[in-house]
Parts: sequence; C-alpha cells; structure tokens
Amino acid sequence: MSKPSKGIYLAIAAAGALAVAGGVTFWYAAQKNAATQTTADQLVTVNATTCEPNTITVPGGRRSFEIVNASDRPIEWEILDGVMVVAERENIAPGFRSTLEVQLAPGEYAITCGLLSNPRGTLTVTPSDEAAAAASEVTLRKFLGPLSEYRVYLVMQGNAAVKAAEALRDAVAAGDLEAAREAWRQARLPYRRVEPLAYRFSDLEERIDVHAAYLAKREADPAFTGYHRIEYGLFAENSTEGLTPVAEALVKDLTELAARLKQAPLDPGLLIEMPGESALQIAQGQLPQGDNLYAGNDLEDLGASLDGIEKLTTLLRQVVSQVDPALDKVIEQDLQATRARLATITAEGHPSYGDVPKEQREALAADLTQLFESLRKLQPAIGMN
Repeated sequence: MSKPSKGIYLAIAAAGALAVAGGVTFWYAAQKNAATQTTADQLVTVNATTCEPNTITVPGGRRSFEIVNASDRPIEWEILDGVMVVAERENIAPGFRSTLEVQLAPGEYAITCGLLSNPRGTLTVTPSDEAAAAASEVTLRKFLGPLSEYRVYLVMQGNAAVKAAEALRDAVAAGDLEAAREAWRQARLPYRRVEPLAYRFSDLEERIDVHAAYLAKREADPAFTGYHRIEYGLFAENSTEGLTPVAEALVKDLTELAARLKQAPLDPGLLIEMPGESALQIAQGQLPQGDNLYAGNDLEDLGASLDGIEKLTTLLRQVVSQVDPALDKVIEQDLQATRARLATITAEGHPSYGDVPKEQREALAADLTQLFESLRKLQPAIGMN
C-alpha cells in the first residue's frame, strides 16, 4: 500500500480548519443575533438548555415576543396554559429569530425552551386596562352561528382522522408497505384540516405530530411517536416492521383528540386568531424546509391545511362582510391567490416537496404571509381590540 501524499494531509488539515471556522462563525453570529435589541415587548433567547430570561412578566393585552435561537438545533417556542397551546412559533433555525404576537389574558403560563425535554420557563401576565377592554368589547351573539358550524366541522374531521388512522394501522399490521404508505398520506389530511385547534393540545401534539428535530436523540428517541415516526419507518426505512404499536397508539391518541374537539371551549377571539396564525406558522415553520421530511408529500398536506384555513375564514367572513366589505373582499382575494399558487406548483408534477424550487416555496410563503396580514385586520374590524 502506498504512503499517503503530503497533499492529502494538508487537505484534511484544511478541511478541519474550515469546519472549526464555520462553527466559530455560527457561534459568533448566533450570539451577536441574540444580543441585538428588539422592538418587541419581550426578547427571549433560547439556548441549548433554557430560555433567557426564563421568568417573564408582562401586562395583559396584545403582546409581542421576539424569539432568538442561540442553540444548534431548530426550535419551537410555545406559550402554554396547562396542556393548551396559547401561541407558538416553530422550526426557528439556529441563529435566526421569529416574532410572535398574541392576546394574553391575566394569569400564569408556561413557556417551552428548545428541546421538549428541557425544563419550562414561566410567563406571568398581570391585569391591565387593555386586557379588560379586550375581554368586554365583543358579544357572543354575532358569533353563535360560526362557532356552531365550526364545531360540526371539528367533529366530522376528528372522526375522519380516527377512521383514516385505523386504516393505516390495518395496512401496517398486514405488512403491506405500499398500502401503508398510501394510507399514511390519506391519514394526514383530516388532521391537517383541524390542526389550527388540534395543535393547541400540547400533550397530544407531542405524541401525534412530534418532529425528531425537537427530541434529544432525534429518530432514536423513545418520544419519537405518531405520524412522523410511522412516516420515518415507511419512507426512510422502507419497512412496516415494528410500527404496529406506534400505529395503534396513534389511533388511541386521535380518538382522544376527537373527543376533545367535541368539547373544547370556543370563543370569538380564538376563532378570529386561528386562521391567520395557522397561515403564518405554515409560511415560517413548514414551507422553508418542509414538514414531512421522509415522505415529501407536503403539497398534499398543504392543500388540506388550506381547507381548514378556508373553513375558518369563510365563517369569519359572515361577520366581517357586514362591517367591512372591503376587508372581506381582500381576504377572499388573498385566499384565492394562495390556492392558485399551490395549484400551479402542484400542476408541475413535483414527485416530492424536495423538488420544489426555493423561489416557488418563497412565493407560496409570501402568499400565506399576505393572507395572515389581511386576517390580522379582522380583530379591529370586528371590534376585538
């Protein structure tokens, strides 16, 4: 065997130096980004193990939080009221930041800090004149119809999610890989239609729709369960082996979700917030890198998500059309533009979301962001703040 040349050693040394330099550059950029001032009400820096600050106090009302990811993993940041997610930003890349605005009632909340296994922080919201005014400005009467109709939609889609998961479980148990893959694709759709509310049940979401990136051991973590664990087995490992217990657990969790969707408290403020918040989460957290990383069927899922957003938007337009016809028209146009963009991309026949060019992803994200900007005007138009 011939002795390696001196040039090879030099190349290895150079590559190592570049790797070290890259790590130092990332660390410096993340720390510099974290230290930058913000115009938000509260700056929160998330590192590998905690939030800084870990204890936050703000007055009630509409508040903004700027979240900086100073760790080396993608993160999600949530405000939790018990097991209920009040608001969140997900898939914030290392070294990047994201802003969240949310209407907060006085009370004690928890905040997540990076990995799901990390200790949670606390958020205290104190009483304020702004919070009291927001709670009293809108009567329930004008929303009775939309709230009732949305409840029916939740029940129907929740039941559909259970049935689709049962079909997935049966295909997995039969060991039929191709049938299981198709059943998995179909099982995702009803869940995505109710995700604007479903994701707020944090205990169930962490079992039903958890991503490996948020877990300490990634795909090898015991907490990696639900849709994406099954997706990983079917599309990355190309096997149904060992997935039957995971599929059975998914059926159980979706059955519990369907029961909660029937009983979950619904109010005008939540109904108004959900479609815009969902549009922004998709634009910022899912479209850049994709959500179904192993199956790549994000375009199908996105169509189902738009179904859910459109259902909510249609119900709210029944109210806003009476007080602001111009805004009603803008929301309709923005929704149609997003649908048209998705149809154009889908028509090009991309076999996987990984094949969708970056510029098309960015254009779709821009459409959803514009829809969010229009939907956020619903609150003042209807009389919510």
